[in-house]
Amino acid sequence: MINQKKTQIRKDIKELKKQFSLDLKKQKSEKIFSQLEKLDVFLQANTVMLYWSMNDEVFTHDFILKWHPEKKIILPSVKGAELELKVFEGIEKLSPGESFGIGEPTGEVFSNQNEIDLIIVPGVAFDKQNNRLGRGKAYYDKLLKTTQAEKIGICFDFQLLDAVPVDEYDVKMDLVISNLEK
Repeated sequence: MINQKKTQIRKDIKELKKQFSLDLKKQKSEKIFSQLEKLDVFLQANTVMLYWSMNDEVFTHDFILKWHPEKKIILPSVKGAELELKVFEGIEKLSPGESFGIGEPTGEVFSNQNEIDLIIVPGVAFDKQNNRLGRGKAYYDKLLKTTQAEKIGICFDFQLLDAVPVDEYDVKMDLVISNLEK
């Protein structure tokens, strides 16, 4: 039953995303990151894990390029059923990943997870209790269970629901930010 609900939400959100152009998603993304940049947890973080966004996600490219000269930016790379973490060393050192074809760093594996101060987490949907619904592969949940870093989910306004179904494998966020100004 819970898996059917998750599948239906994923399907509904996928359809909603199609209604917004990439330019509009970029505008919404700017509002999200302007909120994030004001948070003490971000300002004080030295090492931040983000993700190189796909066209249907909160657009991270500009934000990563803006902050990587000042902060160590870690990006995930899909290897089989796990996420490998790598340091972002510039756009020219990204190559298409094996699972989603999105840009992934090509350098050495970053193994000191304790160094990560903040993780910016994508999701299909979030709820007002800071629960997250991912794409269903549990890549992030496996990683998030092993870290003490602050976890902030980011999403568009239409991805922030009253409630999302959760099970024992789902990891709650410390905060969720959407493009709706608070």
